[in-house]
Amino acid sequence: MDVKVQPLSRKKMKTLTTDTFFNGRLHVKQNRAGYRFSIDAVLLAGHIRLRPSDNVLDLGTGCGIIPLILAYRHKQIKIYGIEIQKDLADIAVENVKENHMEDRIVILCRDMKELKHDMVSGPVDLIVCNPPYRMAGSGRMNLDQQKAVARHEIKVNLNDVIETARCMLRTSGRFVIIYPAQRTTDMLTKMRSNGIEPKFFRIIYSDLNLEAKLILVEGIKGGRPGTKIGPPLIIYCKDGSYTDEVKKMME
Repeated sequence: MDVKVQPLSRKKMKTLTTDTFFNGRLHVKQNRAGYRFSIDAVLLAGHIRLRPSDNVLDLGTGCGIIPLILAYRHKQIKIYGIEIQKDLADIAVENVKENHMEDRIVILCRDMKELKHDMVSGPVDLIVCNPPYRMAGSGRMNLDQQKAVARHEIKVNLNDVIETARCMLRTSGRFVIIYPAQRTTDMLTKMRSNGIEPKFFRIIYSDLNLEAKLILVEGIKGGRPGTKIGPPLIIYCKDGSYTDEVKKMME
């Protein structure tokens, strides 16, 4: 059942920061102390290819950063952002209003495992996801519940994400995910077993002197076997600044 999102109170607004993208044309509010999106979401959004009529679903939208970026770049698409945490869903709704994108972005506060086609005008053409990276019980759990749910598989795990993608995608629909490189085998195995064939992936490094940090994978529901590997994506220059490719994703 959907949880009704509410306008943010003045008290809540004081706990938020506002960041800008695209030379100040996109405004994004997020928690000052709670969960904040990372560069991973920007990298994921930067690899999304869209057609004007595409119906898009973002699983675990947080403050709505990926729908906001996609809607800014593609004026004719429809995007549904799914967020299980009400506080984050409320912020996402505020961001949609702040950027006057109510006609293109719909935020639903609900568990992705309960999604049905008629909730999102589906089956959809594309699903994107920047899911929790860490298995429940692994590593140190953040004491902030909002951060813990966003980072650990507490309310949703990798299998839930990929099963939801299988159910919600149309045949030949695309699924794009960013995930820790060390869990690549888990991800690719679960995608194929759910009928989403991995077709493209790109390995992401903080810099070339370190092990791979992340992997970005695109799969096609019902696709034939055969995978292309893109060039490595480097996030930082030696001086700690973003590389030119990453900078372009923010322009």
